[in-house]
Formats: sequence, structure tokens, C-alpha cells
Amino acid sequence: MAQGLESPRVVIESSTMPNIKVFSGNSHQDLAQKIVDRLGIELGKVVTKKFSNQETCVEIGESVRGEDVYIVQSGCKEVNDMLMELLIMINACKIASASRVTAVIPCFPYARQDKKDKSRAPISAKLVANMLSVAGADHIITMDLHASQIQGFFDIPVDNLYAEPAVLKWIKENIVEWRNSIVVSPDAGGAKRVTSIADKLNVDFALIHKERKKANEVACMVLVGDVTNKVAIMVDDMADTCGTVCHAAEKLFEAGATKVYAICTHGILSGPAVSRINNSMLEAMVVTNTIPQDDKMKVCNKIQCIDVSMMLAEAIRRTHNGESVSYLFSHVPL
Repeated sequence: MAQGLESPRVVIESSTMPNIKVFSGNSHQDLAQKIVDRLGIELGKVVTKKFSNQETCVEIGESVRGEDVYIVQSGCKEVNDMLMELLIMINACKIASASRVTAVIPCFPYARQDKKDKSRAPISAKLVANMLSVAGADHIITMDLHASQIQGFFDIPVDNLYAEPAVLKWIKENIVEWRNSIVVSPDAGGAKRVTSIADKLNVDFALIHKERKKANEVACMVLVGDVTNKVAIMVDDMADTCGTVCHAAEKLFEAGATKVYAICTHGILSGPAVSRINNSMLEAMVVTNTIPQDDKMKVCNKIQCIDVSMMLAEAIRRTHNGESVSYLFSHVPL
């Protein structure tokens, strides 16, 4: 009987990979809990607090020597505090002799500042990449980067997972008329993402060209494509103040769409976003739980959430076991 109880431990010890520990920062503990539940392990003990001058203090509550450590922290809430907390946690594990530290960042902070688009503009996403590397991260797992070239800002491996398989699953299960739909990109930058989804659904796609006066403010929009008598499904990687999405929904209705859905991987939904969604013509605003959405869903019944914890958990499991994660680029794990 004793041998039967000890056999799982023997399997772990004989493995070429070290044991696994998953820790969570304060940004999204619910997602971290879902990930460890899926993996069948306990969430690692960590205490994060702030001194009176607002400095962040982290205490790792268990040994990580020789362990394969994963730290789940999303770029949301107080983004700068959460980023600093992640850097300190990575460093704390690294100097406590963890064999490998992987930062699991479902929503990558500063991802929109990825290029020098005007004079003296910073490339803050590159700065964040440098900070993560210097802190001691050996590997990054993230989801739907705003621009895929951000992977090139790192000199360590980056696995950029896609929400697309989960989005396709949601569309087929929740939009009855999806065969008579058209997939729309609210800006030119998302054209590649939209054409990929349209091809897999075997439907047409359209594009909205927009010109901005300044950040979070759109000057004018031009629709390229025919949406007459079709269900329009707008797909984007992130929704912040939702001005673009709500304005685009009006444009699509004016052009003859019967219903308009919006699907965004990262529902930042800051400032007036929730009230705009409530007052918009959108049938539903669908986001994933890379960012916590519970509070916003309570005050806006148009917001719906896709759970992506199983994709992140499977990426962690495959990374830990030295397996390929490319399966997740086109499949949702059961």
C-alpha cells in the first residue's frame, strides 16, 4: 500500500525535468487558481505587501531551489505596480536558486508602445522586455501580443499563444447565424488576424480604415467591404476605452449589418468603456479572462467572457515536460 502511495513521487523524481511551482501576483489570482486547478497542483505561497512609501515587498513562502517556476501576472489594474511586483518575484525566485523562471503574462504591459511612430517616442515594450530579462526570466508565455515583433525584443524564448481557437469555438457555439456572418477588423493593423478567422469560418471579411487625431480619439472611419444583411463580427486584440468599437458598430449598422458583435482578447475597458458598451448598438462585447472581468460583467450584461485558463495551463504543462506548444496555435485543449 505504501509503495502505491509513493509511486507518483518516484515518477516525478525520475523525470529529467525538475518539479513545478506556480506562483501568482496580485493582478489576476482567479486566473492563476484556474490554471493550477487544471494542472492538479497547489498555488505556491507568496506574500506581497507595500511599505508606507508604496515600495513593493515580496516574500516567497516556500523553497524553489532547483524548481521549474512559473509566475502568473497580467498587465492590468495598476499596471506599473503589477509589473514591478512581477520583476521582484522573478528576481526573488532566481536568487533563491530556481532552475528556471517563466513569466506567464496573459496581457503584456506596454505592448502598444512597440515602435517609434513619431519623433522622440519611446519603445516601451522593448524596455519592459529588457527589464524582464535583467530580472532573471528565462522564458515568457503570453497571449495575443499587440504586435508579434515584440517577440524579437527578447533574447529569451517567447511563446505567444493565440486566443483564435477559443474565439472560433465561441462564435460557432453562441452565434446561431455565424454562417451568414462577415468578420470585420476595426483597423488596418488587425487585417491579418481577421482574414485568418474568416478563412477558418469560410466567410467574407471587411476592414474599417480609421484616422486618429490623437490617442483614444478617432477622427473618421471608412468601411471597405459589404456587410449588407449580414451579422458583423468585429475582432481585435484589445479594447481600451471602446470609442473605436462603438463608433465602428454604428458604421456597420448604417452599412446594413443586422447584428454586430465585438470580440477582443484583452478587455482593458478603462475610463468610459463600460457605459459606452451599455449605450452601444453591440449585441455583445466578448472578451477573454486575460484581464479580470467579473466587476465589469456585473454592471454590463453585454460583456461576455471566454475562459482561456486551459490554454495557459496546457502551455505550462507542455513547457514543463519539454513538449511543443504549437498544437495550441490551432486547438483548444479539452
